[in-house]
Amino acid sequence: MSESFDGDWLAQREPFDAAARSRTLAAAFADALPEQPVILELGAGAGSLLRWLAPIIGGSQAWLLVDADPVLLERALLTTAEWGEAQGFAVRWRNGLTLLTPDGAWRIGAQVADIADLGAVDIGSADGVVCSALLDLVSARWFALLGEALRSPLLSCLNVDGHDAFRPPHAADAAVRIGFRRDQARDKGFGPSVGHRAEAALRRALVPHGFEVMSAASDWRIPPAAVEMLQSMVRGHAGAASRWMPSARGAIAAWQAARLRQAAAGRLSLRIGHRDILALPNGVS
Repeated sequence: MSESFDGDWLAQREPFDAAARSRTLAAAFADALPEQPVILELGAGAGSLLRWLAPIIGGSQAWLLVDADPVLLERALLTTAEWGEAQGFAVRWRNGLTLLTPDGAWRIGAQVADIADLGAVDIGSADGVVCSALLDLVSARWFALLGEALRSPLLSCLNVDGHDAFRPPHAADAAVRIGFRRDQARDKGFGPSVGHRAEAALRRALVPHGFEVMSAASDWRIPPAAVEMLQSMVRGHAGAASRWMPSARGAIAAWQAARLRQAAAGRLSLRIGHRDILALPNGVS
């Protein structure tokens, strides 16, 4: 079964995701869709991509949110309903969630399915496929299956690219980075993860099937004022690195303590490198 994520963590990262994603690629994706598109989101989590992308697409649209975690999907629908009400949209609950916007109705359904098995998801019925923070978790074999199944435009946001840096530098940064990279490559339910090689893996999977693939930077930039997010990132990096670098656990623990002090004092910042990727079938622009 594919790995799930804590809903509170997804909520904490949502504003950083929204600030990082490429609006240029999102607009190009929207332009490639037909009127009243059906959009399939793989690994939808708590629904943050829908809340960011649906206003860019505009007009009437239907979404199917797919995730293995029913709790996250329920949270996605409830949070999106609350968000819609805050935008002034009328909210209806019948066969899922519908938001009545000034430009048209957004119909939102949910499917509990483990996307490690792409056969459990009807990719071919969608006018567009989207995902966020997913493709760096999957395996080369999963990409091959995607290449065989996909026929419509794909927008994949926030794929790690291996370029990240805490500032100011610390002597143990290299050990933490090595351990964290090893953790990124572990099996998260899809087979060994491609990690920061996600863009290259997607190109290998889709270009032979007639897709044009383009990308844009979508880095997280976490400033000193975002103390809680920085503390979460420090603990996450240190915990992952310690599991894979047992000989460096003392140095990693010291690194964590120093970084947490810096965060509390407003002297730490972080950039996490990401790429957004847009894949369009030949003849679609």
